[in-house]
Amino acid sequence: MSINAYNCGSVKRMSELFKLLSEPNRLKILYSLGLECRPVSDIIEDTELSQTNVSFHLRALREAELVHPERRGAFIYYCLPDPELLRLLKDFSDWMENHGGSNETVTEKKKAAQ
Repeated sequence: MSINAYNCGSVKRMSELFKLLSEPNRLKILYSLGLECRPVSDIIEDTELSQTNVSFHLRALREAELVHPERRGAFIYYCLPDPELLRLLKDFSDWMENHGGSNETVTEKKKAAQ
């Protein structure tokens, strides 16, 4: 399928999404949420990130509409609006494992080549 088959806006949006998800802590947060809504304190405990760091990344994920907040009493819980996102992340991870060569990151490969 040629690039002309894709709407340029869709390609740009996908590129922005991949850029957002290129931050490992954001992926940790998404995996931490799983299929349930969780309070920030649970995310902090699960990811071992600081409260400030989790809040920073949740804001970016919220603005991209990859998570949504739900107020429950005095607490805010974060949820995935569509659990299909976890399946897509797993599928992409499986694809990388099967087609991406070694488990080394691009950065590790560049350092090894120097």
